[in-house]
Amino acid sequence: METMFLGIVIFLFTLAIFDLTVGVSNDAVNFLNSAIGAKAASFKVIIAIAALGIFCGATMSNGMMEIARHGIFQPEQFYFQELMYIFIAVMVTDVVVLDIFNTLGMPTSTTVSMVFELLGGSVALAIVKLINDDSGLLTFGELLNTSKALSVIIAIFVSVAIAFLFGVIAQWISRVIFTFNYKKHLKYSIGIFGGIAITSIIYFIFIKGLRESSVLSPDWQSWIQHNTFTLVLIFLVFFSVVMQVLHWFHVNIFKIIVLLGTFALAMAFAGNDLVNFIGVPLAGYSSYLDFIHNGNGEPMGYLMGALREPARTPFLFLFIAGIIMVISLIKSKKAQNVIKTSVDLSRQDEGEEMFGSSMVARSLVRTFTNISQSIICYIPSSVRNWINSRFNADEAIIVNGAAFDLVRASVNLVLAALLIALGTSLKLPLSTTYVAFMVAMGSSLADRAWSRDSAVYRITGVISVIGGWFITAGVAFVVCFIVTLIIHFGGMIATVLMIALAIFLLIRSNINYAKKEKSNKGIDMIFKHMMSSKDKTEIWILLKEHVINTLVNSMTYAMETYTKITDGFFNEDLHNLRKCMNSAENEKELLKKERRKEILGFRKIDRFLALEKNTWFHLGINSCEQMLYCLKRLCEPCKEHVDNNFNPMKKTDIDKFIPVRNELIALMEKARDILKSGDYLHTDDSIRGRYAKSKTICHAP
Repeated sequence: METMFLGIVIFLFTLAIFDLTVGVSNDAVNFLNSAIGAKAASFKVIIAIAALGIFCGATMSNGMMEIARHGIFQPEQFYFQELMYIFIAVMVTDVVVLDIFNTLGMPTSTTVSMVFELLGGSVALAIVKLINDDSGLLTFGELLNTSKALSVIIAIFVSVAIAFLFGVIAQWISRVIFTFNYKKHLKYSIGIFGGIAITSIIYFIFIKGLRESSVLSPDWQSWIQHNTFTLVLIFLVFFSVVMQVLHWFHVNIFKIIVLLGTFALAMAFAGNDLVNFIGVPLAGYSSYLDFIHNGNGEPMGYLMGALREPARTPFLFLFIAGIIMVISLIKSKKAQNVIKTSVDLSRQDEGEEMFGSSMVARSLVRTFTNISQSIICYIPSSVRNWINSRFNADEAIIVNGAAFDLVRASVNLVLAALLIALGTSLKLPLSTTYVAFMVAMGSSLADRAWSRDSAVYRITGVISVIGGWFITAGVAFVVCFIVTLIIHFGGMIATVLMIALAIFLLIRSNINYAKKEKSNKGIDMIFKHMMSSKDKTEIWILLKEHVINTLVNSMTYAMETYTKITDGFFNEDLHNLRKCMNSAENEKELLKKERRKEILGFRKIDRFLALEKNTWFHLGINSCEQMLYCLKRLCEPCKEHVDNNFNPMKKTDIDKFIPVRNELIALMEKARDILKSGDYLHTDDSIRGRYAKSKTICHAP
């Protein structure tokens, strides 16, 4: 029996490695978004600073693992075996759920996922215990720590609104002070701003890290706590002077703020959110050790009141976790995908919009546009003109290829640090993901980055991300609830199967993601170069290449899908026909995105050339949409025919049709080859010859 539970503990730590990898991919956006978005340094330098922060945060973690030990359930009411089942269900669910969100490029909260997974697993076994309780004395209140769970949930979701509001206010004030041409307004204000920013970050490090760190002795922790105000005042004066002096020596203060803020948030992420990744395995490990020493070999007869004791995390575990997190940050491609989502939603100018339009976003834009126009009427024109002059984005000093400037990056990091520090001092368990993301969204709104041409797409993206957070909570609760019951009633066999399923899903997800990235890399790189270039001639060449690649890929899709539809109809393959219908919808959305990329390219080239070529490019996309429409119209009756189990097509008719299909595909291949080569000299003759051959085949006896 002890060997079985030792195996579960080993499985927990194995899944913890996966969870650390997946969790870093998801939460990297918290501390990398601002530095990468503003290009405060090279990507390698930013990653190195963040990696150092992660390692320091992990090794100096305060070990506050209580939420996994007794924050959701009452451990003294659960037997050892029951808690081990909850722990394994939480880890299996957490790894799979977070990986799904990372693959989709959607930032989510590891805190929310862990809390709701623990809640789902605990509720599942609480129901089982209540059903089996013959005395009728047990209640949910005795089994679950409902008040603590509720406070965690409320604090997490309230932080969304608070972070967004403060992001708007702080960025608006900062922009009015510095303007987009901020280098003209740094004479004396930069020293004060830099002093406040650096002091805030230092305060954040003390509050979130060192004050309660296991590295410092209790005496030092007590001294820091009782002298916090004095330390803050000294730091404010000292760093204000230092920043002003550095500015006189032509040092970019904003870069210092951004890079130090990146280190601080990375350190806080590792120290604070480490519980989300290894808290459950460590709780399982502590439970196992306690059971070995005191359980007398009765896993369903030994209550786990020992989990009420303070957590003591061995330094070796923290060190190993820090190493794994650093490696994951450096190697993870999915981390870059999640960062891209957040950066794109907050970029200053228009770019590739990852999200489409939605009815809610359109209504919000329309409503707030009308409200703002009504308010503007009451503001004196002189005041309006002065404010508009402070928000003249044409003067923006933005590094080539960056999404926004260093002023906004600094505000994002400093404000996120302050809000998280404030929440910690008030004992509120805030989500670093929520705070960091919503501050970035609020600051981008205040910076007028959401123009009327992009607002609906940005708001749709924000709504999608926030909706994803709520979905995370629901999915985590339900899935862990089900997995816990399966493990509870299925025993060790079910446990092994659940772990194997989780590992299989992870491996398959990474393989599919790699294939997707490889297929999209070419077009994405062309578009990226097109949007970052300032040479109109180069942009025009890249734009043509982008359009040709879109048409070639669409033609390839049409040929492959047409073959799949006809084969599916001949072979009565309903599954394949359904896949064709679903892929057609995805292709439709892809064409819309590619058309929008074209429009963005047109805005960067000569206006008369854009007006001339826009019609031709529009006709190209329109032709692709027409082919897609025909494929859908072809697939629908074929699917309906097979789905209704109607008589299959006769073999003689299939034999007559195959040559026609092959010739049509050959005609499409010829058109695709012409697009690839760019040789349009003999296009008409070539297509006319193929068309004549197709007619001959169609009319053959």
